[in-house]
Amino acid sequence: MSEDERATPTAPTQPPAAVRWWVVALVLLAVAALAFAIGRFSTFGAQGQSSAPGSSSPEAGFSRDMQVHHAQAIEMAMEIYRKTEDDDLRVLSYDIATGQAAQRGEMYDWLVQWNLPQGGGDTMAWMNASEEGHAHGGSADEPLTADEAREAMGMASDAELRELQEATGTEADCLFLELMIRHHEGAIPMAEALLELGTEPRPLQVAQSIKDGQTAEIDAMESIQQRLGCG
Repeated sequence: MSEDERATPTAPTQPPAAVRWWVVALVLLAVAALAFAIGRFSTFGAQGQSSAPGSSSPEAGFSRDMQVHHAQAIEMAMEIYRKTEDDDLRVLSYDIATGQAAQRGEMYDWLVQWNLPQGGGDTMAWMNASEEGHAHGGSADEPLTADEAREAMGMASDAELRELQEATGTEADCLFLELMIRHHEGAIPMAEALLELGTEPRPLQVAQSIKDGQTAEIDAMESIQQRLGCG
């Protein structure tokens, strides 16, 4: 080897974007699997101590509806994580995706532990079970339509998801923030309803975490909106 070759260090190469994307995807899968295992372990000892929630219980309805809700949040968060150039938004979107993947995995396991199907019942119908008669989403006699439920949950439409996929730069960042703030605002009443109606300790703990965490994330996203000058 010549002196020039010894004196010139080889510059480290950056992993291609496709590799980084798969690393993030694997992290999400690992987080969901860990939450699944933690949920199974934490509920194992309680199986013989109390009766499991029924299929029409607030806990079951919350688990099903929030899994659907979280799935869309993960999709949107990973879309903007993949292409944003804003460091704060990249960190926030990663936190949203991984955090909600973990919660979604645990909710899936609750239904497994309770021997209940992952789907069933009208969306948000469980939110009308209050003994005081509080109606969080429609009424027991008039369940919400699919479109009404989607709107009440703050979820993005198919057209809005396509728009987010096609947008780039600051336009994409601002659209993501708009959609995710609305999405979080739809999740908070769902968490509050379970806190009012539920009785199972772990689901109540997760509902409180969702309420507190997503309220804080809304504040963070509104701050980023101001900094980016989103309309």
